[in-house]
Amino acid sequence: MRKVQELKASQVYRFCDLGQLNFNTTEDLLPCTDFIGQKRAVESIEFGIGMDYAEYNIFLVGPTGVGKSTTIETMLSRVAKTRPTPKDWCYVYNFQDPNEPKAVELPTGRGKLFKKDMEDFLQILKTDIPRAFESKEFEEQKQGVMNEFQRQKNVLFEELQKKAAENNIQIQFSPTGIITIPLLEGKPVSQEQYNALDDTARNEIINRKEKTDNEVAEALKAARKIENEAAERLKELERRVALFAVRGLIEALSEKYQLFPQIIDYFDHVQKHILENIDNFLPDKNMQAGGMPFAYRMPQQQPQTFTEYKVNVFIDNSLTEGAPVIFESHPTYPNLFGSIEKEARFGTLFTDFTMIRPGSLAKANGGYVVLEALDMFKFPFVWDSLKKAIENQELRIEDLYQQFGYSSTIGLRPEPIKLDLKVIIAGNSYLYQMLYAYDEDFRKLFKVKADFDSVVDRNDNTLSQYSCFIKSICDRDGLNPFDKSGLETVIEYSSRLSGDQSKLSVQLGSITKILKEADYWAKQDGGDGLTKRAHVEKAVEEKIYRSNMVEEKIQELIAKGVLLVDTEGMVTGQINGLAVYNMGDYAFGKPSRITCETFMGTEGVVNIERKSRMSGNIHDKGVLILSGYIGAKYAQNKPLSLSASIGFEQSYETIDGDSASAAELIVLLSSLSGVPVKQGLAITGSVNQKGQIQPIGGVNEKVEGFYDVCKAKGITGEQGAVIPYQNVKNLMLKKEVVEAVKHGKFHIYPVETIDQAIETMTGKQAGARGAGGKFKRGGINYLVDKKLREFAEGYRKFGKQQAPKKTNNSNEK
Repeated sequence: MRKVQELKASQVYRFCDLGQLNFNTTEDLLPCTDFIGQKRAVESIEFGIGMDYAEYNIFLVGPTGVGKSTTIETMLSRVAKTRPTPKDWCYVYNFQDPNEPKAVELPTGRGKLFKKDMEDFLQILKTDIPRAFESKEFEEQKQGVMNEFQRQKNVLFEELQKKAAENNIQIQFSPTGIITIPLLEGKPVSQEQYNALDDTARNEIINRKEKTDNEVAEALKAARKIENEAAERLKELERRVALFAVRGLIEALSEKYQLFPQIIDYFDHVQKHILENIDNFLPDKNMQAGGMPFAYRMPQQQPQTFTEYKVNVFIDNSLTEGAPVIFESHPTYPNLFGSIEKEARFGTLFTDFTMIRPGSLAKANGGYVVLEALDMFKFPFVWDSLKKAIENQELRIEDLYQQFGYSSTIGLRPEPIKLDLKVIIAGNSYLYQMLYAYDEDFRKLFKVKADFDSVVDRNDNTLSQYSCFIKSICDRDGLNPFDKSGLETVIEYSSRLSGDQSKLSVQLGSITKILKEADYWAKQDGGDGLTKRAHVEKAVEEKIYRSNMVEEKIQELIAKGVLLVDTEGMVTGQINGLAVYNMGDYAFGKPSRITCETFMGTEGVVNIERKSRMSGNIHDKGVLILSGYIGAKYAQNKPLSLSASIGFEQSYETIDGDSASAAELIVLLSSLSGVPVKQGLAITGSVNQKGQIQPIGGVNEKVEGFYDVCKAKGITGEQGAVIPYQNVKNLMLKKEVVEAVKHGKFHIYPVETIDQAIETMTGKQAGARGAGGKFKRGGINYLVDKKLREFAEGYRKFGKQQAPKKTNNSNEK
C-alpha cells in the first residue's frame, strides 16, 4: 500500500504568475473583445441565429453571472448590423368593420410619411370642402333646386284647392296638416246648420268631404315625393361638389402609393366615407344665421376629430439600423404583446385604433427579442401567448380580459401582423429540463440550446483574456488600473470560485464585484492610484467578514466547550468529521464530533440520525455502504453478529450527503478494534463498498473550518485534515492556512483508500490480509476481525444457552 504523502504549501494553493505577459498595469492592455471560454455556447448561438426557421429559437442555459446577457448582446449587436432593416407597420380605420382596424405594411420609413400625407390631406379637406359649399355656383344650383321644388309644390296645392272648390270644400293649411271644411252657400257649415239638414244633404256633404280628403292625401303623397326628389338632387349636388374637392387629392395620393394595393383600397373607402359624411366638414348647422349659437341648447358631443382618416404608426423603423434587438426586462403581457389603451370621457372608457400600442415583440419584429425565463414566468398568460405567436408567426394585440373571457364588452380586434423574429430566452438548467420534459411546445419551438459553463481551463490564453476582461471593466466602470500583482490575485480568487486549481470561474458578475470592492479599498488606501494584491486580498477578507457572523458564533461555542470538538489527544470510537454550512451568500466548514458504540447483536450498523428522522437519503445511503464494506471484508468466513450505533453529536438539524461516510467507517473500525483516533485530525470523504475514498465538495471550506477551530483552541503543530486524493486539485486555501502548511503547523493528507485513512488517523498500520487469508497480526484489520469473531462466537454460545431443551417422550410414558 502506497504511503500517504503530506501536501506541500505549493500543492494547497496555486499562485498565478503573469510574467509571460508583457505589461505592468491594465493601462498597458487592450480591452477584451473575445469571449472568455464558452466555445460551446457561442457556436450554439451562432447556429441558432443562422437558422432562419421559426422553430429554431434559442434557450441560453447557465447559472446567473456567467455572462449570458453580455454574450448574447454582443453577438446580436454584431449580427443585427448586417441584417436588413424591417418594414414599418401602421393601423388604419376599417370602414367596413370599425372594431377590426386594418394593419398596413410599408417600406422602412414610409409609415410616418403616410401619416403626414393623411394629416395634410385632412387639413386641405377641412378648408376646401366648406369653401366649395360657400361658392356662388353652389348656392345658385342649390337655390335652383329649391325653387323648382317650391314651384312644383305650389302647382300641386293650387290644383288641390281648385278641385276642392269644385267640390264646394274649403282647404285650410295649419302646422298640424291640411284641414278640409264643407261649404254651404259659400260659407263654412256650422254644427247647427249641419244638424238641421236632412239625411240626403248630410250624405252629400260627407261624400264631398271624403272625396276631397282623398285628394288631399294624394297631394301630400305627391308633395313628399317631390320633397324627396329635391333632397336627393341636393344630396347629389353636394356629392358632386365634395367630389370635386376630394377627387384630385385622392388621385394624387393614389398615384404616390400606386405600388400598395392595400392603401389604394383604403383611399377608395376614405373617399366614399367622406362623400357620405359631408356634413362633418361643414359649419355647425345649429348656428344661427348671424353665426351666434342659440342661448340654450342640449350639450353637444366632442368636437369632430376625424379619427377615421388618421394613421396610427404602430412600428416606425425609420431610425433603426439593421435588425432591431430588444431586451425586455419586464415581460408583462402588455409590455410584450402590446396593448389597447383607453381614455376616460364623460365617465366612460373610450378607445379607438389610434390607441393601439406596440409591445416588445412588435418592436423586435424582423430582429431579435431577449427575455429572462424567471421574469417571464412571473406573469400569467405570457408563456402560452408567446408560444402561440411563435407557432402561428403572427402577433395579435388583444385586450387580456376579453381574450380570456373575463369581459363581455365589445372591444377592438386589430388585424394581426406577420411576425418574423428570433426569440431568445435565458434561464438556468433546472428550468430548461422542466420545460423540455413537460412542455411539448417548448421542444418544438426552442430547438437550440446554448449551454454556458461556469468554468474554463486556466491556461496562458485564458489568463490573457482574463487580464483584458479586467481592463474592460476598469474602463467601463472608471476603476483604478490594476497592477500585475492585483491581476494575479484576482485570477487566484477566480480559481477559488471555480473550485479547481486548473480552472477559472467565468461567473463574471462575482469577479466584477470583487474588482469594484478592491478598487474601493485601493482608493481608501490612497497610494499611487493602482490596485494591488493587498487591496484584492482586503476586498476578499472584508467580503467574508460581512457574511461570516454565524461562522464566528459557532467557533466561539466550540472554543468555549459548548459544542464539543477535541483538537488534541486520542479517543477510541470518536472522530472529527467535516461538513459545509451554506448561508446563501457565504459557505463555511464546521467540524462535527462523530461517535460510535459497538456491541454484540444482529442489528448491523444503526444510523442514529436516520432513526430520529434527521437524515437525508444520500446520508442514509452512505451509512448503508458501511455495512456492505464490513460484510465483504470481515464476514466471509463467519456470520456478522454486530450492532453498531453511529451518530453526529450535538446535531439539531437534518444531515445529508455522503462526505462523512469515511469518517463514520473509521470511527466504526476504531470502536471495534479498540484503537484510538487522533483528535487533532479531521477527515472528509465518501467511501464505496470496496474501501476506495471518493471525492467530495467544499473541500476548501471544510479544511479552513477545522483550521479555524484548531487556531481558536490552540495550534499544536500536530493538527491537520485528511482529504480524498482526488480533491487535491480543488485546494485553493486562504493565505493563513497556506502559511501554516508551509511552516509545518498544519498538515493535509490525501488518501486513496480507507486503509490509508485509518493509518493516518490512528498512527497504526491497517494490516493487509496474508496468503492464508488472515490479516497481519497486530494491525487494525486484525483487531477488527478478531472482535467480530468474538461477537459471532459469543452470539452462537448465547443462542445455544437460550435454546429450549428437548424432552424424551418415551420416558414420560
